[in-house]
Amino acid sequence: MIFMKPVTFTSTLPAEVWQALDVYAAKFKIPRNRIMEQALLAYFERLKQAEYTRSFKKAAGDPELNSMAEEGLEDYLKILDQE
Repeated sequence: MIFMKPVTFTSTLPAEVWQALDVYAAKFKIPRNRIMEQALLAYFERLKQAEYTRSFKKAAGDPELNSMAEEGLEDYLKILDQE
Protein backbone atom coordinates (compact mmCIF):
# COMPACT_ATOMS: atom_id res chain seq x y z
CA MET A 1 0.00 0.00 0.00
CA ILE A 2 1.28 3.45 -0.90
CA PHE A 3 0.99 5.96 1.91
CA MET A 4 -0.35 9.28 0.79
CA LYS A 5 -0.98 12.57 2.46
CA PRO A 6 -4.12 12.41 4.62
CA VAL A 7 -7.27 13.90 3.15
CA THR A 8 -9.82 15.85 5.14
CA PHE A 9 -13.44 15.17 4.27
CA THR A 10 -16.88 16.02 5.57
CA SER A 11 -19.65 13.47 5.80
CA THR A 12 -22.70 12.60 7.85
CA LEU A 13 -23.40 9.50 9.91
CA PRO A 14 -26.51 8.33 11.71
CA ALA A 15 -26.47 9.57 15.31
CA GLU A 16 -26.37 6.03 16.72
CA VAL A 17 -23.29 5.18 14.62
CA TRP A 18 -21.54 8.34 15.79
CA GLN A 19 -22.47 7.57 19.39
CA ALA A 20 -21.07 4.03 19.09
CA LEU A 21 -17.92 5.46 17.55
CA ASP A 22 -17.54 7.86 20.48
CA VAL A 23 -18.12 5.08 23.02
CA TYR A 24 -15.52 2.75 21.49
CA ALA A 25 -13.01 5.53 20.90
CA ALA A 26 -13.21 6.48 24.58
CA LYS A 27 -13.30 2.88 25.81
CA PHE A 28 -10.18 1.84 23.88
CA LYS A 29 -8.51 5.26 23.85
CA ILE A 30 -8.30 5.24 20.06
CA PRO A 31 -8.98 8.29 17.89
CA ARG A 32 -12.29 8.13 16.02
CA ASN A 33 -10.55 8.57 12.67
CA ARG A 34 -8.36 5.52 13.38
CA ILE A 35 -11.43 3.40 14.09
CA MET A 36 -13.09 4.63 10.89
CA GLU A 37 -9.90 3.96 8.90
CA GLN A 38 -9.60 0.40 10.22
CA ALA A 39 -13.32 -0.25 9.70
CA LEU A 40 -13.12 0.92 6.10
CA LEU A 41 -10.01 -1.17 5.41
CA ALA A 42 -11.75 -4.26 6.85
CA TYR A 43 -14.84 -3.51 4.76
CA PHE A 44 -12.77 -3.11 1.59
CA GLU A 45 -11.12 -6.48 2.32
CA ARG A 46 -14.56 -8.10 2.63
CA LEU A 47 -15.61 -6.53 -0.68
CA LYS A 48 -12.47 -7.86 -2.35
CA GLN A 49 -13.19 -11.35 -0.99
CA ALA A 50 -16.76 -11.11 -2.28
CA GLU A 51 -15.43 -10.17 -5.72
CA TYR A 52 -13.12 -13.20 -5.71
CA THR A 53 -15.96 -15.48 -4.62
CA ARG A 54 -18.23 -14.11 -7.34
CA SER A 55 -15.55 -14.53 -10.02
CA PHE A 56 -14.79 -18.12 -8.95
CA LYS A 57 -18.49 -18.99 -8.98
CA LYS A 58 -18.79 -17.46 -12.43
CA ALA A 59 -15.72 -19.34 -13.64
CA ALA A 60 -17.08 -22.61 -12.21
CA GLY A 61 -20.05 -22.32 -14.57
CA ASP A 62 -17.89 -21.67 -17.64
CA PRO A 63 -17.33 -24.95 -19.55
CA GLU A 64 -14.30 -23.58 -21.40
CA LEU A 65 -12.55 -22.51 -18.18
CA ASN A 66 -13.41 -25.85 -16.56
CA SER A 67 -11.88 -27.68 -19.50
CA MET A 68 -8.71 -25.57 -19.33
CA ALA A 69 -8.45 -26.17 -15.58
CA GLU A 70 -8.88 -29.93 -16.00
CA GLU A 71 -6.20 -30.01 -18.71
CA GLY A 72 -3.87 -28.03 -16.49
CA LEU A 73 -4.53 -30.37 -13.58
CA GLU A 74 -3.77 -33.40 -15.74
CA ASP A 75 -0.45 -31.82 -16.77
CA TYR A 76 0.34 -31.00 -13.14
CA LEU A 77 -0.36 -34.58 -12.05
CA LYS A 78 1.93 -35.87 -14.80
CA ILE A 79 4.72 -33.60 -13.53
CA LEU A 80 4.19 -34.89 -9.99
CA ASP A 81 4.39 -38.48 -11.21
CA GLN A 82 7.72 -37.76 -12.93
CA GLU A 83 9.31 -36.43 -9.75
